[in-house]
Amino acid sequence: MNYRILAINPGSTSTKIAVYDNDKQILVKGIDHNTADLEKYDRVQDQFDMRKSEVLKVLQENNIEINTLSAVVGRGGLLPPVKSGAYLVNDQMIDRLKNRPVIEHASNLGAIISYEIARPLGINAYIYDSVAVDEFKDVARLSGISGMDRESLSHALNSRAMAIKYAKENNTNYSDLNLIVAHLGGGITVSVHEKGKMVDIVSDDEGSFSPERAGRVPCKKLIDRCFSGNYTHKEMLKMIRGKGGIVSYLNTVDVRAVEKMISEGNKEAKLVHEAMAYQVAKSIGELATVIEGRVDAIIITGGIAYSKMMTANIKKRVEFISKIEILPGENELESLSLGTLRVLNKEEEAREYQEASLAKA
Repeated sequence: MNYRILAINPGSTSTKIAVYDNDKQILVKGIDHNTADLEKYDRVQDQFDMRKSEVLKVLQENNIEINTLSAVVGRGGLLPPVKSGAYLVNDQMIDRLKNRPVIEHASNLGAIISYEIARPLGINAYIYDSVAVDEFKDVARLSGISGMDRESLSHALNSRAMAIKYAKENNTNYSDLNLIVAHLGGGITVSVHEKGKMVDIVSDDEGSFSPERAGRVPCKKLIDRCFSGNYTHKEMLKMIRGKGGIVSYLNTVDVRAVEKMISEGNKEAKLVHEAMAYQVAKSIGELATVIEGRVDAIIITGGIAYSKMMTANIKKRVEFISKIEILPGENELESLSLGTLRVLNKEEEAREYQEASLAKA
């Protein structure tokens, strides 16, 4: 049976799409969105029409007829905690992502765009390995303030896919390994995988700063700034997500541009670059304690993992813990498509999203 799958991965400043015929990629395209244009929208959800239109335009330009699609899969957004694997997109999920998102994030548009493309065609829309995959142990949930539990929000899709890929390439099973995966992209998250379950993370507001996010910042200073009267709630959120991290220091979100500055003798760029690597390494070390130091491998992935300078700076600080595997790239489109193909081939079963049952999931 031949299945054609459209995968959609909205990011903060781009929307990446791919079309697969079974496991063969026949189209991949990154659609860049101008930052100034994005700032015209008050909420991420307001970008829906623009992004959907761009996706359909790319399909048309590449002679992909939408009525040849068997399924559409989107990046799973910021939902209440869900299990790993596939979920059917339904009206409950759309209502949550449109009207009551856990956090405003571009990935929330993955399910919405997929659903609106799939529904008129009479085919299913899915998400796979949502950002909100939660396999925490209870001890990992406490934050230090009652009623403010930690949440499992991470780059679960690529992190799990690379952990599974590593296991396969080493002739073993994901469920037999203890792994730490550092995903380095526009946001940075680090996760620990114990025998096939992602049992804890360092999220993008708990650990390293990244090209556009502030990461872990001093709480008292942050509170003082919030109540200074100089910033709105929206401006403070933007300060830590969108205008924090590298861009706040060097006015760029491009690590390649930072490395060019370093090659030209820019000492501030060198310090910022090294500080990000330093903080990623701290997060890896932190998570090694979760599995009592029994780490089979540390995987560094994401777009920034292409940077030899960055990965070398991280590696020198953590290679005493375990061996390092560099699996660069943000492989979400392949992971989304192949996960959906397993559902269509009845190798996996997609779950039905029902908020009332999530607490029991």
